[in-house]
Amino acid sequence: MYSDPQFSQLAYILNRPPEAQAIIKGSASYPNINGVVLMYQLSTGVLLLAEVQGLPHNAEECAANIYGFHIHEGSPCTGNAEDPFANTGSHYNPGNCPHPAHAGDLLPLFGNMGYAFMAFFTDRFTIREVTGRTIVVHLKPDDFTTQPSGNSGTKIACGQIVYTGK
Repeated sequence: MYSDPQFSQLAYILNRPPEAQAIIKGSASYPNINGVVLMYQLSTGVLLLAEVQGLPHNAEECAANIYGFHIHEGSPCTGNAEDPFANTGSHYNPGNCPHPAHAGDLLPLFGNMGYAFMAFFTDRFTIREVTGRTIVVHLKPDDFTTQPSGNSGTKIACGQIVYTGK
């Protein structure tokens, strides 16, 4: 077994149940998308793990297959015919910061033949602050410039963050 203390700490964290999770489901236009986001509260921030499959896959050699990924302020993954997740609202941004400094701005998902896995550590929020809010997958990558939402396009999948810890 690898003996680095940091690795041992990570193994300990991942062997316990997460404090929160979101089950990701695609919109009617992207019904094959599904996945899970797990959140672990640590003393210095939140470790977020995401696994998503069924993402649209462009097989061209230079296709990006990168998807915007954010925590949104709204709680239900509901909407209307134009935007199936309209009720998720804007990016979670309690500090009223310019983009890309919103608390809900996450790393993009990099698709690999429709599958993505991402691990991310942040001190921008606590699990208690985001419980009940939503995590949204967008069709296009976030440009980390355009105000207010990074020009990441259509919301294609969503999951509500549910507290699962003690």
